[in-house]
Amino acid sequence: MGSFEALSNRALDTEVPVMVKIAELSLEGAMPLGQGAVYWQPPQQALEKVKQISFEPSSSRYGTHEGLPELIEGLTIKLQSENKLCRPSIMVTSGSNQGFLNLVLALCDVNDSVVLFAPYFFNAYMAFRMTGISNIIVGPSDPESLLPDADWLMRTLTEVKPVPKLVSIVNPGNPSGTCMPQSLLERISEICKDTGSWLVVDNAYEYFVHDGSKHYCIDGKHVVNLFSFSKAYGMMGWRVGYATYSPQAEGLRTQLLKVQDNVAICAPMISQHIAFQCLKAGKDWVQERVQTLKRNKELLVEAISPLGEGSIKGGGGAIYLWVSLPERFPDDVEVVSWLAQRHGVLLLPGSACGVPGCIRITYGAVKEAECELAANRLKKGLEELLKDGMAN
Repeated sequence: MGSFEALSNRALDTEVPVMVKIAELSLEGAMPLGQGAVYWQPPQQALEKVKQISFEPSSSRYGTHEGLPELIEGLTIKLQSENKLCRPSIMVTSGSNQGFLNLVLALCDVNDSVVLFAPYFFNAYMAFRMTGISNIIVGPSDPESLLPDADWLMRTLTEVKPVPKLVSIVNPGNPSGTCMPQSLLERISEICKDTGSWLVVDNAYEYFVHDGSKHYCIDGKHVVNLFSFSKAYGMMGWRVGYATYSPQAEGLRTQLLKVQDNVAICAPMISQHIAFQCLKAGKDWVQERVQTLKRNKELLVEAISPLGEGSIKGGGGAIYLWVSLPERFPDDVEVVSWLAQRHGVLLLPGSACGVPGCIRITYGAVKEAECELAANRLKKGLEELLKDGMAN
């Protein structure tokens, strides 16, 4: 038997991560408008503190499964005061992606069905596939606002038997950048509650709201909220996120502890200490930096102007623009590859999020001067694409 035949079908049936594909396109000097990241580092006081903490023996030992006690205490205060979540139970994870994987392993069996809305977060789709879940029901979003279709969800959760085990949404949206109105979030929650489905809400971009938009959270014993330090505090490489759920969710804590012990045991202790220091800097520190992205967004909106009015959807939150390509260029992967190789800009193909013919553009990973360079390259590339196609 060859090695390929010895590999798991679960892994073989999962697409190669789109970020791996983008990395393979990377050329020297290419501008990173594909991967979701921010240009800043954690607060200076947090980085200074880690110098001291790194020499403490506890930083090299295993921590508790649920997280550093002082971090849990700080997160509890934050969740209650900012997110209006009552009596939250918390598990700190190695990024919110691990938190999502923990939940899939704790809540879902391979024969369960689950629900996502297109355009969806590609890592959520991959987490289902990697754990053997093949019945992934992808629902529609409004073509203009990119908000999930709650009427469709009602019909689906009512008609599909057995009822889908889990519904996953992202607010603000990744890749759409759409902020969900409180009324829609509440309706989706009620639908899930009434039909017996779990609702998992990814709030990684809770502080990234623009142009008068607002982020809302939802509570309930059928709801699990995910959060991340990665984007808000520039902690992408430190890998800290957290899941929070109601203590009334009977049995969930025990199952999450089983998964945590076999996946990570605990999030890295040194990273949890930095996260605790970041909490002290707080929301205002993050929002000051989010404001600096306004000009980046403007530059890239102008760069996309050759595609015409209406090509950009969403964008009221997060760090993304969702862009429709002209109909004569349906292969978004080919367009992304051509723009990378010929014009030195890295974008994300919409097909990775379940919607071919679109691209996701990130405006958080570079400072303004770099973004201006990237925008000039992108605009030149799009003008050439419309005029001459990808013949060169």
